[in-house]
Amino acid sequence: MKQFFADFSKLIKFRLTFLVVFSASVTFLIGSKIQVDRAIIDEINWNNWLILIIGGFLVTGAANCFNEIIEVDLDKLMSRTKDRPMPAGRMTTGQGLVSGLVMGIAGTWLLGKLNLETGLISVFSILLYAFAYTPLKRKSPIAVFVGAIPGALPPLIGYLAAIGHSPIGYVPRDYQIAIILFLVQFVWQFPHFWSIAWVLDEDYKKAGFRLLPTREKDKTSAIFTFISTLVLIPVSLLPTFYGFGGYYVAGVSILLGLIFSWYAYQLVVKMDLPSARKVMFCSFFYIPLVQLVLLFDLVV
Repeated sequence: MKQFFADFSKLIKFRLTFLVVFSASVTFLIGSKIQVDRAIIDEINWNNWLILIIGGFLVTGAANCFNEIIEVDLDKLMSRTKDRPMPAGRMTTGQGLVSGLVMGIAGTWLLGKLNLETGLISVFSILLYAFAYTPLKRKSPIAVFVGAIPGALPPLIGYLAAIGHSPIGYVPRDYQIAIILFLVQFVWQFPHFWSIAWVLDEDYKKAGFRLLPTREKDKTSAIFTFISTLVLIPVSLLPTFYGFGGYYVAGVSILLGLIFSWYAYQLVVKMDLPSARKVMFCSFFYIPLVQLVLLFDLVV
């Protein structure tokens, strides 16, 4: 039983799935608080929040499962992935496919119960991640741009899920807020992806993955990473600029953005693995912190 749970955790990439679901659940609460403040709903619908978490968990797990089916032979080549259940031989690709289909169908059905947009975007996310981003990883660094789209959809899904079925819940500002939440996470994906690609470059090369901007750990790739952290600073201020985030979230976004940029600048200067790891770990904390502060610093 212990091995089963360990294998299931690796199959769905639990830590990645957790981060995705966390992002969607926080933005659901952001959307719900806005609805409550507008007196459109009386209180946060915690049942829908739970549906979002379960559905999001299943959909993300399905996308990761399909990714591993497609890359099973490549996963055997890399140290960090060779012990996953399919490349290690503890699960067949047929079993993986059934698992992915069950999770994908169940998750999409649950998210579709919240509203049509949530269900459709979830299907789009699975298809884009598994069947566009995954094969592109061996062909071109453009894969990072493609992968950043499904990677940034969770806050969009979470916010739209909060609105529910009611037509009166929709106003143009809702879509504006949803797009801004998407944009912040979209731009964040680039230093996040590139720092991971730098840290895991040797392992990635065994499978032929080409995720760094120039495909190499060189000065240009480091500069691209640094520039992406600088771009993130003004983008992270959009919630305050458009009036639904307060000054606290603006201050936190600037502070975290400067720390993020400083680590990325150190990567440009030093071009070493410890600097890349600092950028990578900073990226893990950036999005959850900014989204949580925004949740408690909403202006409606």
